[in-house]
Amino acid sequence: MTENFEPVIIGFTCNWCSYRAADLAGTARIKYPPNVRLIRMMCSGRLDPSFVMKAFSEGADGVLITGCHPGECHYLEQNYKALRRFLLMRRTLAQFGIEPGRVKLVWASAAEGVRLANEISKIVEEVRALGPLNWPKWKDNGVHKIALHELEEV
Repeated sequence: MTENFEPVIIGFTCNWCSYRAADLAGTARIKYPPNVRLIRMMCSGRLDPSFVMKAFSEGADGVLITGCHPGECHYLEQNYKALRRFLLMRRTLAQFGIEPGRVKLVWASAAEGVRLANEISKIVEEVRALGPLNWPKWKDNGVHKIALHELEEV
């Protein structure tokens, strides 16, 4: 691991709360690491787990999922759905050899720009401490391949 490793974090944000919190952080000139690439979604409950897998397979070192506080979702209970998916995703990713600390779920309202900026800083530091993901380890001309000995272990 090199000392100058800068992780790439993909952030999936809820349009109604956490994306607006990020916007508030920007307009208030609150500093946070530029390592996060935010993707706006209408709701955290719309995040398909395959999006997280794609982020990792395309080179992300960590994923941040943000949404409205439980009970305050514009789509009623979709953030509870996001929570259930998140918990299942962490267990599934562990089976793929991805540390659970590389995926984080954060609730942030539109008025919590400072909180969101702090959470972004925290995940960047946590992923930096874990080091580069380098997943999947076996690639051949851009096509992902699983080693045969890995299949035998399953």
